[in-house]
Amino acid sequence: MARYTGPSCRICRREGIKLFLKGTGCDTPKCAASRRERPPGDHRFSRGKRSAYGLQLREKQRLKRFYGILERQFRHYFDMASRAKGNTGEALLVLLERRLDNVLSRSGLTASRFHGRQLITHGNVYVDNKRVDVPSFLVSPNQVITFSSKEKIQKIAHESLELTKNRPIPVWMEVSDEPVQVKVLALPTREDVSLPIQEQLIVELLSK
Repeated sequence: MARYTGPSCRICRREGIKLFLKGTGCDTPKCAASRRERPPGDHRFSRGKRSAYGLQLREKQRLKRFYGILERQFRHYFDMASRAKGNTGEALLVLLERRLDNVLSRSGLTASRFHGRQLITHGNVYVDNKRVDVPSFLVSPNQVITFSSKEKIQKIAHESLELTKNRPIPVWMEVSDEPVQVKVLALPTREDVSLPIQEQLIVELLSK
């Protein structure tokens, strides 16, 4: 699985976050977000103070890019979070963390969310022994996620685990390599979200 250093890495550099969009490039010191602390361009002159709307919009765009979802999907998740009990911003982040493509990526079974999405849509991923081909499927506690028994797919899963072995695994999931699977132990919490995001700004923007 080749390391990706294309347009997605430029997004990482601009946003100052590791998106893990295409492969394992973000796991190395060569990651654009690690090598450069500020966005590209001439910084001798200040670009001015960003407006409140600009800050809110940027947080929303960062969150969408991190999970790789479109505006319509994002609005759907926000509506779900608005109807949930408790803090809307935290509920939104928990919903996004529970996406099946995100679980595969965070567990190390795939190198990126994009890679996980491909395997899911091609029918190679099972939840509790039932095939799931929808990347937005929301996992629940005690569910077990496995791959197709095809030799090629099993090889891909083992290679991904080897490539991502230094990536920390969230405490709300348990990963094993024989057989290759991930078990959801509990629902994720706000502390389990690795992205440094100010979700309250997003709530303020979408609540207008």
